[in-house]
Amino acid sequence: MSTHHHDHAHRSESTHARTTTAGFGRTGTFACVHCGLTVSAVAADGRRRDHCPSCLHSRHVLDHVDGGPSECLGRMTPISIAVLRTGDWMVVHRCVRCDELTSTSVRADDNRLILMRMAVRPLAQPPFPLEAFGDI
Repeated sequence: MSTHHHDHAHRSESTHARTTTAGFGRTGTFACVHCGLTVSAVAADGRRRDHCPSCLHSRHVLDHVDGGPSECLGRMTPISIAVLRTGDWMVVHRCVRCDELTSTSVRADDNRLILMRMAVRPLAQPPFPLEAFGDI
């Protein structure tokens, strides 16, 4: 019984260390930098969450170029969707302070309306007039 308790305590400490270094509070939650929603650091699918499921914004806490924590702490705005060869969707973010681009996996409880709006935006707003298709 004491071994089980020790293992549980060790897991709690390591979880706390991971969530604290990732910029989350001691409770495993964070406040969205855009909409203010209190968000669990664990998504509905049990995986770690690093963006708001409601508005999909995030905070720039990891330096994806050099590795390790980022000192920027700017707001990461969702700008696009990327689809991997596996079919998994990724949200592409751009930092409003330093312009760094990152991508993160879509979570099961992410706002589907915003995801679809981002996915169809290139088709709805092409870089050329749609009338060009009449000549083809």
